[in-house]
Amino acid sequence: MEIRALSSLTDLHACVALQSEIWGDDFDGVVPASLLKVTTHVGGVVAGAFDGGGALCGFVFGITGVEQGDLVHWSHMLGVSPRAQGHGIGRALKEHQRDALRTLAVQRMYWTFDPLVARNAHFNFNVLGVRAKDYVVDMYGAGTSPLHRGIGTDRLIVSWSTTGTTPAKISDASVPGATRIEVPVDIAGLQAGDMRQAVEWRQRTRAAFTAAFSQGLAITGFDPGVGAKPGAYILART
Repeated sequence: MEIRALSSLTDLHACVALQSEIWGDDFDGVVPASLLKVTTHVGGVVAGAFDGGGALCGFVFGITGVEQGDLVHWSHMLGVSPRAQGHGIGRALKEHQRDALRTLAVQRMYWTFDPLVARNAHFNFNVLGVRAKDYVVDMYGAGTSPLHRGIGTDRLIVSWSTTGTTPAKISDASVPGATRIEVPVDIAGLQAGDMRQAVEWRQRTRAAFTAAFSQGLAITGFDPGVGAKPGAYILART
């Protein structure tokens, strides 16, 4: 596998095609090649992972801006083709992005993910060691990707430092007196086979996260569960 910046029009058009492959042909959030190209001229990051045959199989895209006088980066999209998942490509792309931002003196990046997707929660909290910044209800509206169908687009906004090496997970998920918010083992499977349950999971976790954040609790870890056991966020006062 090779990870490098995407700069040629061939690379950028391949990235556009990969977005549709990952999120579906009806996805209306595809970033066009023209915007991908100009972003790199103002401190953005557009990078891809290529397999042994030279085909693009993953990418990361983000924009750089200013927050209260400090340079920050918003990692807007990270995607890996279904044919290449499970091989650490997502982590490698994030680390490439972090290293690129260091050269620009950007010390922090943000992104969002759906808190109902247990594998993403494990990746973000236990592998990368992110911190949760906020919970936003229906951040992107209804969404047109099959991955979003029927349950809205609630998101956790997370923060990751670009300094140092990839941190360890932020806790062992065993804080005394902590609050647990469970999530389903496979939300995508529920969306496909039992939408009623999928909606109930969204409503239940939305209420729990909103209440916990309003009470000043913070996510201190994620218990990925075992087998059919649901995963659970661990929240406590820090």
